[in-house]
Amino acid sequence: MAKRTLQGTVVSDSGDKTLVVRVERRFKHPMYKKFVRRSKTLAVHDPENQHKAGDQVRIRECRPISKRKTWEVVAEGT
Repeated sequence: MAKRTLQGTVVSDSGDKTLVVRVERRFKHPMYKKFVRRSKTLAVHDPENQHKAGDQVRIRECRPISKRKTWEVVAEGT
């Protein structure tokens, strides 16, 4: 099974080897036909502590590393 990949912005880098990343998605509302933005924050594993708040990163689904961390950093986004 293919692992999902998402792109988001680093919100917090205060944890050791952990980032908090905000992932936004846009969809068209079924009734009002306007585009709506929804965001979700995910805990992401960053083993080298190389990303800082404000960076765009690409993340990938992985095995559970802790209670909340099931995502890992793949590379810098563009």
